[in-house]
Amino acid sequence: MKNFEYYNPVHIVFGKGQMAQLKKLIPAKSKLLLVYGGGSIKENGIYEEVTGHLKNFQVIEFEGVSSNPQYDHLMKGVELARQAQINFILAVGGGSVIDGAKFISAAINHSDDPWNILSKRQKIESVIPFGCVLTLPATGSEMNSFSVISKGADKLGFGGDPRLYPKFSILDPTLTYSLPDRQLANGIVDAYVHVLEQYLTKDINAPIQDRYAEAILKTLREQAPLVMSSPDNYDARANLMWSATQALNGLIGVGVIHDWATHMIGHELTALYGIDHARTLAVVLPSLLRVQKEHKLEKLVQYGIRVLEIDPELDVEDIADKAIVKTEEFFNSLNVPTKLSEYQVKVENIADIVSSLKSHIAANLGEDGNIDDKKVTQILTLSVKS
Repeated sequence: MKNFEYYNPVHIVFGKGQMAQLKKLIPAKSKLLLVYGGGSIKENGIYEEVTGHLKNFQVIEFEGVSSNPQYDHLMKGVELARQAQINFILAVGGGSVIDGAKFISAAINHSDDPWNILSKRQKIESVIPFGCVLTLPATGSEMNSFSVISKGADKLGFGGDPRLYPKFSILDPTLTYSLPDRQLANGIVDAYVHVLEQYLTKDINAPIQDRYAEAILKTLREQAPLVMSSPDNYDARANLMWSATQALNGLIGVGVIHDWATHMIGHELTALYGIDHARTLAVVLPSLLRVQKEHKLEKLVQYGIRVLEIDPELDVEDIADKAIVKTEEFFNSLNVPTKLSEYQVKVENIADIVSSLKSHIAANLGEDGNIDDKKVTQILTLSVKS
């Protein structure tokens, strides 16, 4: 196991009815910016419930944060917050809304162009504290310090600064009852691939992290059918919500080797073709695993036996192949396609995708940096043709 430090100060408030805690969690006399998305919270009653608990605070609203939060729109929120001199931010939504709130938090008092926080990895000078009410379990942003922001074809991440952890996150599974099937399925896939990016790499004798990761994967597989078939199944929604949070709160990733190549390639597909983030992961991952099968063989076999319950007496190559197929089948069972051709992306488009990726990330991808342009082309071609 590698050396590591782990720090996570987020106050998690989990369960039905926990929205009532808002008035206690937000500092008294706060002047706050309420950040949310496209308005669905006004249709499902969440907006009314949240604002009902904010009557003792001065509230300025900023809405319209998209599923891939756009820099130009977020800067309008930054200017609004500056003019109003807010001193607390409350994000109500899924990972994109929370990511947007993190950027606004970091940009408000930044003395230079805030774009440099993203494009030049400029150090954050200060942050405005913020809290979250999670409505869509998927990204784990409610319990980590990272964010992904888009500007045209650029989709850039930033974070890691401990000041970018939410002060609190309210996780009420009942807030997910009105989510469309597509968003639920995306959330399940997103969380599942988050785990695999930290787990399907190399065995460096970190059994605790492996077992934690396997528990999350098995829970997601077990709960997914219940989540999709029973909109008001509280236990299933609770298990999904907590699994998605655990998938990317840093715990399973300490002391182990990460990959994230699937995410890096997927970001390009979102930026260029507008494909949902989770759906790009479902497209890229199986093909990446086939191209990288020999490189990831040991952990693929472990995953196949421990998580997917494939017969351990089979040849290791067969176990690995079956593990990839079963992963594809899981995504497909959620009506999430695993072929790039489903999105009208063709082989002749691949060179542009690879070029765009190279313009954003010059280094090779993968846990050992062995996924070069040729392999990315191979992965995408396999995804289109197979």
